[in-house]
Amino acid sequence: MDVGRAIRWFRQRQGISQGDVASRADCSVSYLSLLENGKRDPTLSTVTRIASALRVPVGTLFLVASDPAELEDVDGLTAEVLRRAAALPTSEARASEVAHG
Repeated sequence: MDVGRAIRWFRQRQGISQGDVASRADCSVSYLSLLENGKRDPTLSTVTRIASALRVPVGTLFLVASDPAELEDVDGLTAEVLRRAAALPTSEARASEVAHG
């Protein structure tokens, strides 16, 4: 699982600077950079604040952070939905989440 990679992925897709995310999540830019580069392992409370700053459900952040091998035990339909959701632009993913409950 690479939470830092997922944070960077969501941040860049939304065009948000590290400074903006750090400010919203009440952490330093240098710490956020360390997370994104895999140099630190964040606490759950930090991940929750960062997910909120990115306006991404924390569960979604963890799913995107998951290594595909970690999802092998997930049934095929769920895995396919997750793959498709990860490939959607952010606004389409939100619409899909709303449509599918």
